[in-house]
Amino acid sequence: MKRIYMDHNATTPLREAVLETMLPYLRDQFGNASSLHFFGMQARAAIEAAREQVATALGAQPDEIVFTGCGTESDNQAIKGVAWANRDRGNHIVTSSIEHKAVMETCRYLEAQGFQVTYLPVDRYGMVSPDAVAGAITDRTVLVSVMFANNEVGTIQPIAEIGQVCRERGVTFHTDAIQAVGKLPIDVTDLGVDMLSLSAHKLYGPKGVGALYVREGVHADPLLHGGQQEGRRRAATENVAGIVGLGKAIELQVEDMASEAERLTALRERLYAGLAARIDHVHRNGHPTRCLPGTLDVSFEYVEGEAIILGLDLAGVAVSSGSACTSASPEPSHVLLAMGVEPTSAQGSVRFSLGHENTAADVDYVVETLPPIIERLRAMSVLTPQPSFHETASAQ
Repeated sequence: MKRIYMDHNATTPLREAVLETMLPYLRDQFGNASSLHFFGMQARAAIEAAREQVATALGAQPDEIVFTGCGTESDNQAIKGVAWANRDRGNHIVTSSIEHKAVMETCRYLEAQGFQVTYLPVDRYGMVSPDAVAGAITDRTVLVSVMFANNEVGTIQPIAEIGQVCRERGVTFHTDAIQAVGKLPIDVTDLGVDMLSLSAHKLYGPKGVGALYVREGVHADPLLHGGQQEGRRRAATENVAGIVGLGKAIELQVEDMASEAERLTALRERLYAGLAARIDHVHRNGHPTRCLPGTLDVSFEYVEGEAIILGLDLAGVAVSSGSACTSASPEPSHVLLAMGVEPTSAQGSVRFSLGHENTAADVDYVVETLPPIIERLRAMSVLTPQPSFHETASAQ
């Protein structure tokens, strides 16, 4: 059976060049980077080279990069770290209503610790207003955290404008850029970002490693205590092979970012146009242009997203209904609900996220395969409107 992977926002395959770069550090060059002997110095040099690669990709300085275990840890480190470090100055955090669970649940945890959190609304495209950010900031606000691009619908936020607001008000600004790094040009200085989270496995690198950009001068308490690794900002023996893989992966992504973004945007639009032409009662979720190149979220009325996903999987196509972290939840997407999408439409949503290996032939296969699946599911669904008596009589 033909197998097509269109769930790259959940995770990406490891690039062969990244694997080859990692292999020496999984075999012969196994030293602990904190050791002072030759083996340790080998590992330390590899980590610092990767730190330079990540910094270059973000327009940052190498000593502003902290390696972590994943994107979730990076988000937790940024939000909890700044909150705890500034408790004497204030206890208020501003975020959006469409953040990833790594941010949302961290904020809810801090609420239980006595912090106050403002969850900003979004418009029907999933956009946060910089004016709303400005209006939410008080003299007790210590942090604003707004994601760079949404993991479900792909909407890209006005990060530079929000960064300007935070600079003017003297508030630390963090962005979860886990879906954006390697797909969109990022310069943390131009954007006014103080902290930025990223994850290797979203950009064709290995799982189990991430990074956090922390602008020089920003103070955040460490999440992990112990040794002196990462400049005392993150205690733990470094995952040398993973860090090396992250460095190589982000370097490769930046090299072909422009051409790949153009290609994936064309495939995304080909996919939506094909589906909209063959299936009625289809709605696109998210901004039509300010959107990640390969991300398309679509609601199919009168059917459930889980049934569509299973139908496509049987046909050899892998997609999702939103964030992989919430795929087991029966509740409609909190992102779509925040955008004003009706609960029944939200439950009928499917996210297609395209990547390097996807082709026009893959898109065309989905366009041909999905309509009969939707037709079959609608025929069985109690949600599908039934023709009235008069319509049935007229047809006869």
